[in-house]
Amino acid sequence: MADVNITAETRTEFGKGAARRIRRDAKVPGVVYGHGAEPAHVVLPGHQLMMALKTSNVLIALEVDGETELAIPKAVQRDPLKGFLVHIDLLTVKRGEKVQVEIPIQAEGDLAPGANLLEYVLSALPVTAEATSIPDFLTVSIAGLDAGDAILAKDITLAEGVALDVEDDTVVLQVLAAQAEEAPAEGEEGAEA
Repeated sequence: MADVNITAETRTEFGKGAARRIRRDAKVPGVVYGHGAEPAHVVLPGHQLMMALKTSNVLIALEVDGETELAIPKAVQRDPLKGFLVHIDLLTVKRGEKVQVEIPIQAEGDLAPGANLLEYVLSALPVTAEATSIPDFLTVSIAGLDAGDAILAKDITLAEGVALDVEDDTVVLQVLAAQAEEAPAEGEEGAEA
């Protein structure tokens, strides 16, 4: 898990117009909340935040008005067409505190020979982990799996201090047999002459 330092400014203007001005200045409006404190409205540097968010569940050392707090991204809004950051919600955490996050799953190895397809039923696994030691991803071996095989949540090896937030028998990955296209029968539309 990466630690990133970001300095934020307190936001004093609110509304659509103010948010647009903030984004025009290559910054991102956001809210920091948690531990029963009043939500703090902040402005974060856009490029630095975008680079930090390339790591899922990044731990951010956020400095606001001279005080530093640890925070993790809870909700990130992006423009649907252009992909730039529109708004972010950050949750403050303390060292040793457990948080609920989703960790991306990476499959490694080759499936059994044949026309098999790997389906990600879950692309990320919901877990509870210590805020300062959230794994970047979980690696799952799919070597030799054949059609009909599946990997359940309980089959995935978790780091110490990480616990599942789903049922043990939840299917995470499954192997499907590729289906061949049926050739159209003679006389039907689409048949070659």
